[in-house]
Amino acid sequence: MIDDATDATRSAAVDRVRERAAALAPALGATWTDDEPWRFLTDLTATGSRMAGSEGERRAAGLVADAFERAGLADVRTEPFDLPTWERGSASLDVTVSGRDGEPATRSFDALALPYSPAGSVAGELVDVGYGTPAEIDEREVEGRIAVASTTTPSGGRFVHRMEKFGYAIDAGAVGFVFVNHLDGQLPPTGSLTFGAEAEAVAVGVSKETGAWLREYAVGGEGAITSGSRDVAQAELSVEASTTPGESRNVIGRAGPDTDERVLLLAHYDAHDIAEGALDNGCGIATVATAAGILADADLPLGVDVVAVGAEEVGLLGAEHLADRLDLDRVKGVVNVDGAGRFRDLVALAHASTAAASVAEAVSAATRQPVEVDAQPHPFSDQWPFVRRGVPALQLHSDSGDRGRGWGHTHADTRDKVDDRNVREHAMLTALLVAEFASPERDLPRLDRDELAAAFREADFETGMRAADLWPADWD
Repeated sequence: MIDDATDATRSAAVDRVRERAAALAPALGATWTDDEPWRFLTDLTATGSRMAGSEGERRAAGLVADAFERAGLADVRTEPFDLPTWERGSASLDVTVSGRDGEPATRSFDALALPYSPAGSVAGELVDVGYGTPAEIDEREVEGRIAVASTTTPSGGRFVHRMEKFGYAIDAGAVGFVFVNHLDGQLPPTGSLTFGAEAEAVAVGVSKETGAWLREYAVGGEGAITSGSRDVAQAELSVEASTTPGESRNVIGRAGPDTDERVLLLAHYDAHDIAEGALDNGCGIATVATAAGILADADLPLGVDVVAVGAEEVGLLGAEHLADRLDLDRVKGVVNVDGAGRFRDLVALAHASTAAASVAEAVSAATRQPVEVDAQPHPFSDQWPFVRRGVPALQLHSDSGDRGRGWGHTHADTRDKVDDRNVREHAMLTALLVAEFASPERDLPRLDRDELAAAFREADFETGMRAADLWPADWD
């Protein structure tokens, strides 16, 4: 009987989505050929840096507000919030080795400071910690050395985030950190070291090509030339940067009625300062702005707050501000668009909510559009401030099939990588997902704290989250 009831519930949800899609057919059809997503993405990527707290991010917020107005959202407004604004200066990485004649020679490598790296210089031996997983760091003697870690992680397990690698290496005694891109192209990666606070040690990103040399010079590196009678290579890592008080902002509009209970549709619009941020997360905010136009035409039973959050790349700070000021008991669910619109097929990360996963499954079945559903949670996008407080959420992503960020967080994250057909199609699916979240028939139970903590432990997150100072105190 339970299986029959479950099947009936699923069938009813699929029928409901189909009926809603039929009612929204004019808006969905118009989206199919709309050039507004491409024009908006063009405007956004042409602003230059959208780094959190910068003038470029402020201008981008204005572009988003204009897009929300064009989409037909009501009560469009901007809400500022304070943050520590990190500003990049120069970075250098010099390695001194002994030649065959015994004379020292110094090589200089291009390096890119990682956000919230403090200013300063450190010196010491390089130590190769492989992918930078806790197990690999434990196998190496990193005390007093500069850790060199890859941007990717081994297949067969979850992806280990940069913040986890950095935090664990520094806790183990490393004095500096070098993050090596695993993709070709002379592209040093960037990415924040912490959630909104200056880090404990200097850190830089370097290209895969530079990393190959560093590993050869490093203790424990494959093919290392620092064995035998040769002297161990010495490295000096220097960063110029500043962290000062600043301001970011969220942009908010509403689709549907002004009800007590709400659904939140989120995407971050900020980006790292080294590129245009077209993929991360220009595609995501363009997807949300386009979905907003569809939702504005929908007969929604609940209000949907559409929010472009700032300062995601430096610690989910806009989402944290939003979660802190809302009565979360009135938030039925969250749909966070971070990664959608980039590649062909949509991925829905359900963050330990079977009810949220079933929303994505119903939309996929009703539209005959492939949506890969993954229940595993993670704390590294704007759903996290809500999920850890028990609010069910979906994160909408898309997958290139390659492991890691690809062009994201590098100089190559530019508009030419975008196929706006993906943005338009994912916007249509996003609108249907949000509308199903808002359905009165859709039950979205709160996440149980103990069960959520268990899900993170089962996914092997606890060690890395503790190293990155992300494990909630009330989960102990």
